[in-house]
Order: sequence, then structure tokens, then C-alpha cells
Amino acid sequence: MEFKEEKTLVLIKPDGIKRGLIGEIIGRIEQRGLKVIALKMFQATAEQIDNHYPKNSEWIKRIGQKSLGNYEKYGIDPIKALGTSDSEEIGKMVRLWLIDFMISGPMVKMVVQGVHSVDMTRKLCGNTLPNLAELGSIRGDYSVDSAALANSQKRAIHNIIHASETPEEAKHELNYWFSSEEIHEYKRAEEDTMF
Repeated sequence: MEFKEEKTLVLIKPDGIKRGLIGEIIGRIEQRGLKVIALKMFQATAEQIDNHYPKNSEWIKRIGQKSLGNYEKYGIDPIKALGTSDSEEIGKMVRLWLIDFMISGPMVKMVVQGVHSVDMTRKLCGNTLPNLAELGSIRGDYSVDSAALANSQKRAIHNIIHASETPEEAKHELNYWFSSEEIHEYKRAEEDTMF
């Protein structure tokens, strides 16, 4: 495997666009030694986002279990708040909220390449729950949202950015969002001194 050539997908979500963070996010990625090899602003459709997120029961239950964990932490009764305590039913609700959020405004999609780009980009983004994200990460510096607040308002978490979680997920998402003609390989000036 060629670690320097690993690629990952990044989506700057509608809240990141509306807050004027495109340049800041790209700057952080490039300062880390990663390179942006494809970039485009677009307005996603509900169908595109529906097909972006997994539909399998395991993923949906995991999302619901995360919500239930937050409800327990903050002493919120999920039955009173959502009408159910079933992790799969809650996961389905959260998935619909995600779709609504992701189509609420334009986004920027990009391909990021570099050494361990999947892990490095995830590290730059910070925890998907902004209230738990480390200061210095994108989410830790620019979002204060939490799952408890988002769920209480029956909406997705506003966490600025999406980055592929695994190399396998990155491969799927890159093929889904970009054609090979849209990706441009090049060598950064400092690559010879960095590696």
C-alpha cells in the first residue's frame, strides 16, 4: 500500500458554508501536509444524501444507540422526547434529520490525499459530537452543538464537516461523489522534504 497516496472524502456541511469556514477548513487540511486534489461546491439532493449514508440495520442501530447514550447521560427520557426507546427507530429518525440537514444549503465536497489521509483528516475534524471535540480541532473550535440539544430539537447535529471514517468507506464515498476526471494528481513542493 502506498501510504502517501491514500485518499479520503471531506464534505463541508451547510453550517460550515453558512459560517464562512471553507477557507479555514481547506487551510487546516493543507497546513497538515495533506493536499486537496478535487474540490466543488454543490447542492445535494435528498436522494444523493439518502444513498450517501448507510441504510443497513447495524449502522442505523449504532446511530440510535449513540442517541440513547446521550439521553441517559443527560437524564432525558427517550420515550417522552421521541416516543420510543428502540435504538433502530431512533436511528431511523436521526438518519432522516441528517438528510434534511445535508440538503438545507450548499456544501463543498473535496478529495484529500496524503499520508494516512483518512486518520489525519478525522483527527483534524475532531469528535463528531462537537461538545466532546478537542480544542484545536475543526469541530472543537467552531461548533458547540451536542447530540442532546440536537435530538431535543429533532434535528441533526451541526458539526461543520464530514470525513470518511475508514479507508473502505473513503473508497465508496469517493466513487460515489467524484468521477475520475474530477480528481487531479499533483506533487506539492515540500513533498520531497516531508517524506
